[in-house]
Amino acid sequence: MRPKNKQKKLRITEKDFMLANRRAARLEDIAQHGKPTAFRAVRHASKKAYNRKSLNKDISGGEE
Repeated sequence: MRPKNKQKKLRITEKDFMLANRRAARLEDIAQHGKPTAFRAVRHASKKAYNRKSLNKDISGGEE
């Protein structure tokens, strides 16, 4: 005779817990504001644009 199929126990991992908390927080923000809020509102900088900060970083970066 075959043994009876045992039901698998549901295990909630730390990863599942973190994903569930993120999803809950996102849904809560949408409920408060009526739309999704973007945390990273950084505009894409063109590589062709003049950027004094990156030029100075390149010059003084690794010559010591």
